[in-house]
Amino acid sequence: MSVFRSLLFAPGNHSRKVEKALTLDADAVILDLEDAVAVSEKIATREVVAQALIGPRRSKGYVRVNAYDTLYCFGDIQAVVSHGLDGIVLPKVETPDQLSTIDWLITQLERDRGLDAGMIDLIPIIETGKGLAVVENIAHAPQRVRRLSFGAGDFSLDMNIRWTMEEHELDYARAKIATASRAARLESPQDTVFIHLGVLEGLRSSSERARNFGFQGKLCIHPEQIEPVNQVFSPSSEEIKQAQK
Repeated sequence: MSVFRSLLFAPGNHSRKVEKALTLDADAVILDLEDAVAVSEKIATREVVAQALIGPRRSKGYVRVNAYDTLYCFGDIQAVVSHGLDGIVLPKVETPDQLSTIDWLITQLERDRGLDAGMIDLIPIIETGKGLAVVENIAHAPQRVRRLSFGAGDFSLDMNIRWTMEEHELDYARAKIATASRAARLESPQDTVFIHLGVLEGLRSSSERARNFGFQGKLCIHPEQIEPVNQVFSPSSEEIKQAQK
């Protein structure tokens, strides 16, 4: 099992940020084709991302494609499935059928391109009320799906929730995603990003809260977030001693 404490987003259309992100201490870097890329740049950015994945890097390399029901999802996946890709992050997942379709597509591309079957990971993001309502079914997804993740930004917008610094309003979603993951024998899930840059104590509190709910790591949007997140989601010396005992 790989370590997934910190997963850092990097805008796929910003070559320098992509290059830097791949040298950092995040456990995985997610090159973004979705929110960070303007519509006019989405198609051209696919090649930038594909080339970055075959270059040198310290971390696992993932790509967040556009959502299943957009004009870009199919082309995104076609463009990036190759040697060098560790996984696909699929936003706004709302039904198990969406995952089954994407799994089928990736399987065909793996076969066509000489890749080992099942080598490419698939991480769904739960970020709508509809997705959360059926998360138990989503969790019982194809074997390619090893862990779920939570996106509180779009979830808050969809649910008309006020996303506060304390994050008590996210408790139900976190508990439901963690429970569904456990029931389906998936790895522990990944927590949402923390959007307040520079507020590292708030980031630590958010990370501790997610860890207490059973999450194994957190999505990050800035390099400064990597170290605090890695620290929170790594076992303490006391926990290591207790496990050894």
